Amino acid sequence: MNRNNYQDLNSETTGNTIPKVNIFTMLRLGLFNLGIGLISVLTLAVLNRVMISELGIPATIAAGTLALSQLVAPTRIWLGQLSDSKKLFGLHRTGYVRLGIMMAGLCIFLAVQIVWLLGKNIEINNGWQWNVSTIILSLSLALIFILQGIAIGASSTPFTALLVDISDEDNRSKIVGIIWSMLMVGIVIGGVTGQVLLKNLAVEEDNTISLSTLQPPINSIFIIVPLIVIFLTFIATWGVEKKYSRYRLRSSFVDREDGISLKRALKILTSSRQTGIFFSFLVMITMSLFMQEAVLEPYGGEIFKMSIGETTMLNSFWGIGILIGYGTTGFFVIPRLGKTKTTKIGCILVALSFSLIILSGLTTTPEILQGSMVLFGIAAGITTIGSISLMLDLTIAETAGTFIGAWGLAQSMSRGIAIAIGGWILDVARFMFNNAWFAYSFVFFCEALFIIGAIALLNKVNVQEFQNTTRQATAMVMEAELD
Repeated sequence: MNRNNYQDLNSETTGNTIPKVNIFTMLRLGLFNLGIGLISVLTLAVLNRVMISELGIPATIAAGTLALSQLVAPTRIWLGQLSDSKKLFGLHRTGYVRLGIMMAGLCIFLAVQIVWLLGKNIEINNGWQWNVSTIILSLSLALIFILQGIAIGASSTPFTALLVDISDEDNRSKIVGIIWSMLMVGIVIGGVTGQVLLKNLAVEEDNTISLSTLQPPINSIFIIVPLIVIFLTFIATWGVEKKYSRYRLRSSFVDREDGISLKRALKILTSSRQTGIFFSFLVMITMSLFMQEAVLEPYGGEIFKMSIGETTMLNSFWGIGILIGYGTTGFFVIPRLGKTKTTKIGCILVALSFSLIILSGLTTTPEILQGSMVLFGIAAGITTIGSISLMLDLTIAETAGTFIGAWGLAQSMSRGIAIAIGGWILDVARFMFNNAWFAYSFVFFCEALFIIGAIALLNKVNVQEFQNTTRQATAMVMEAELD
């Protein structure tokens, strides 16, 4: 097949009769992201806070093990390419989404059980001590989070590729806005639920909570929530791929048993210099937005004297803000300003938000921190929807899963590094400054520097250059594969 034949094939499929995704289906698809939001609250709010503040596990160990779930992101390219080329349970995307989320739920439950064993060891030794038991348990926890990261990648990468399959350029930003808004709904619900369920935990005389008091309510949450997430995933994906996917019409490889090979997919992936520029941009922007995940709840507990329930609730304030940012950006801001300009404005607002979070620590007033988190959420929402819309534009049909895997790699790898670095910077800053507010503020200051670097890279992103280069590379690869 030559390049002209390939272009003719694409032109023949533009008049297809596959229906467009309606608002109800967009909202239903959003239930998957709602579930992902619930899972993120469990791990990065509840479990992270319990490990560092209540059990006394060093921030470097807690943040480092949590970060491993993101650092396995290179598997996302392979998982995305696998969903491009190999069906699971008769479908390209849905089977991977469902199987992955079930594995993730199991891993989260196992992780919290290992945390209790670490807590028991700390209790026996009257503090953290390096011994055979803590080493084995720490390595086991790391392994569980590695498996959990692979499971989340096996679910979320094909899901995002599915969004490419079912959307067109004219409705893509709306789909992104609605579905990522549902992610924040999940975070808000998770934060509120955690605050309600954990607010009555009894505090001991020394301002700590005993292990026996912590275990029952948290175990219940880590059983019930994963089951709810699995249920929501099945509802979200039910019948969507069969009815709305345009993958069969857009890709000439869909009926081939072997599909496009990983080697060929990677060749297309690396054909444009814009891929590297945008990859670097995603790394910088994700580092900026997520370095605070490992330190936000401890910041609220140590500087503002907030309870576990109150610090978990910070995710809800952040979520409300980002929900506002998501909802307005996809429907109103991007159509008026464009994707690149919208993203740049969001980055500037994020940098300003970190200044407010730092200054709020001087007041030690929880309400000011909560307000700062709302503003940070709005800024992050504008930035995220703008960058995700750009991300889907820098993706092609034949290797959608591979490209989404690459963008997922950039985001997850940098998010994992950000979580780990956040904990490391906090520990180092504690040693340097011997002042808790200075230590936490230094983490937020570093995040502001990363977002400034992201703006510099964004100025070099050119969607048209990417599309021209990858279109030519795809035609050549298809000619080699099909001749």
